[in-house]
Amino acid sequence: MACGKSSAGGGGGQVSGASLYALHCTACHNPNPSLDGSLGPAIKGSALELLEARVLRGEYPPGYIPKRSTHIMQALPLTEEEVDSLHAFLNSPE
Repeated sequence: MACGKSSAGGGGGQVSGASLYALHCTACHNPNPSLDGSLGPAIKGSALELLEARVLRGEYPPGYIPKRSTHIMQALPLTEEEVDSLHAFLNSPE
């Protein structure tokens, strides 16, 4: 996921998961989350526990085996609410 500032900006409005994905994720993951990206794997259907660990803390959940051996991704400046929106987007039917 790309480095960047949180898109919430303190405006109080909820940002859609699709917008968050486009802003923070597509630089490394494919614009289509079902496909692998240049640096990051496909993340469609990712569990909330994984997203919280990777996005908020820059780590993996206990016992999780990464899809790729690289550890490039750092924590992102997103809120738990934004991660929930991202999770809903990644787990929505197409």
